[in-house]
Amino acid sequence: MREILIFAGTTEGRKLSEVLCDSGIHHRICVATEYGEILLKHHPCRKIHRGRMEPEEMRDFIVKGDFAAVVDGTHPYAEIVTKNIQAAVEGTGIPYMRLLRQNDTEGGDSNRKYFESASQCAKALEQVEGNILLTTGSKDLEKFCSSDDVKKRLYVRILPGAESLSLCTSQGIEGKQIIAMQGPFSEEMNLALIRQFQIGCLVTKESGNAGGYREKLEAAKKAGIEVFVIKRKEEEGYSFARICDQLEQICHRKLCRKGPMDIVLAGIGMGNARNMTLEVYEAIKGADILLGAERMIAPYSPHIEKRPYYLAKQIIPYLKEIKEKNVFFEEWKVVILFSGDSGFYSGCKDVFQVLEKEICLKNIQGSVRILPGISSVACLASRIGESYEDAGIFSIHGKDVYNLVEKIRCREKTFLLMSGAKDVHKLGTLLLASGLSRCEVIVGYQLSYEEEKIIRLTPEECLKLDGEGLYTCFIKNPEVSPKRLTHGKADDDFIRDKVPMTKEEVRDVSICKLGLYKGAVVYDIGSGTGSIAMEIAGLSDNILVYAIERKPEAISLIKSNKEKFHLQNIQIVEAEAPEKMDGLLPATHAFIGGSGGHLKEILSELYNINPNMRIVINAISLETIAEIKNCLELFKIREEEMIQMQVSRSKKAGEYHLMRAENPVWICSFCFCEE
Repeated sequence: MREILIFAGTTEGRKLSEVLCDSGIHHRICVATEYGEILLKHHPCRKIHRGRMEPEEMRDFIVKGDFAAVVDGTHPYAEIVTKNIQAAVEGTGIPYMRLLRQNDTEGGDSNRKYFESASQCAKALEQVEGNILLTTGSKDLEKFCSSDDVKKRLYVRILPGAESLSLCTSQGIEGKQIIAMQGPFSEEMNLALIRQFQIGCLVTKESGNAGGYREKLEAAKKAGIEVFVIKRKEEEGYSFARICDQLEQICHRKLCRKGPMDIVLAGIGMGNARNMTLEVYEAIKGADILLGAERMIAPYSPHIEKRPYYLAKQIIPYLKEIKEKNVFFEEWKVVILFSGDSGFYSGCKDVFQVLEKEICLKNIQGSVRILPGISSVACLASRIGESYEDAGIFSIHGKDVYNLVEKIRCREKTFLLMSGAKDVHKLGTLLLASGLSRCEVIVGYQLSYEEEKIIRLTPEECLKLDGEGLYTCFIKNPEVSPKRLTHGKADDDFIRDKVPMTKEEVRDVSICKLGLYKGAVVYDIGSGTGSIAMEIAGLSDNILVYAIERKPEAISLIKSNKEKFHLQNIQIVEAEAPEKMDGLLPATHAFIGGSGGHLKEILSELYNINPNMRIVINAISLETIAEIKNCLELFKIREEEMIQMQVSRSKKAGEYHLMRAENPVWICSFCFCEE
């Protein structure tokens, strides 16, 4: 197969060579200097020709080679070299393509002056005071050294190659004036050099982003110095993408031309840019693509584009789309913004997990990382002089929080993230209804912004709060009721009426036999007063309980007890089991306090829902015990245990205490296991 010939002298030329290497296409790449050769790693598809060629040598080289196309990837300012390549190719019948560097820099600024040539720029420097940072390389150095006054004030940044150093020496540039380094250079590095050498004017070519042009301009702007820009001449040619398209047609092969994405999920803090971490600020400033809610991305201008996307279902298709539509031959920086702290009640977690999966499946090429921000809780705590390591921290921003009242009741300090004034009103209502009227509520309004306010309120005053905006609340409870670490409510704590209820000691043992854990989903079948459901739901907000009951009077009692104990992680299902169970979240555990004669059907449905479910059944009659024994023979089970529990209670009779026995109860526990 015929080779592709690349004349390289730019990042783009080298990157095109990398694309051809990755695609298995043999080619030759011509570089002028030893340093240019060093930048290219050995690859079996690439041959390197080092050294400058005169026009006749260049034509002879092209004619004697077996080339399918010639790509001119030399520097935009190397006009003579480009003319020589064009002349050498002319009449050979070999396609010639000029690879253009993207000129995506912004327009003028007050600290910037433009010149048509290096000579014109050098002449203007004679009127400038102070030291000069020359970042145009060594090629035109002679022009800038024609004035002794300018020469002695020059600090010349060049490539660390022998040829460049030799040119500096020949022009009388002293060693202390030479900065021999390979870019790219960040804004911080440019700014450091400006300050180190007390630069008053920076000289650059209009070289585009690949040449670090933007970083030079930003550094000069921060330092408050002038920038002299040598303008790039308009020329005909093709973009990197178009060159790749043409080479695919010439080589009859698809090119592997997609670069990786460096994806950063960044917490921007409370919203005011002054409170953003420097790490996040630098990530935003260096972004090629910027995503996030519209209000967050509005102040910033990424290198390529920004979109108001912050959900995984928006972000993933977009990243796949730009991967297919665009040729990015070096790492693209994608920054996705989230409010507050990325690891604190943030949508960042879901997006991160989806991106990791897509990268693992190779649907997206690149890497993903997270940068944290400062949360409004940290800000409010600092404003009011409180710590938050010993506080409860919860969010009702756009969602309900299970058992919020009990969370506040058992803590001295609680922080709440909120959606707006309506959530403050809701908080006041809950505190008053729950007997927590002595709590102090401190509201942080529009934290970090100019209109920031810290407002101290009573629960009653929370109901009257005006003004929409961003709120974070701190609740101080002077009457803490320590949370019990075990279940074990007294029977008299429940609203009972005449509905049968599992007694306290039996509840305790039955719940222990369930072996509950975080994230459990429990069916309380034949819930009665809901005593079992209340006890289980009170153990953890991360447990969901379905109280399944068929009797209307019992349903009413379950609702009353749920309201009394302020438990939102109980859902009441009015049905005769096993009806409606198939429409619920699959259970991990089930307690059967009453089966209504349908034990076999109930167990069959539970097995269908989860063949590894943990079951506890209570029985007080011998007939029910016999039914349990017969039913268990129908299923494969493990960890079977049957205990009988007898409880006696003392009752005072005159001066004596007599023991009165409760009905004995059988407690059967086991786990289903799959066939």
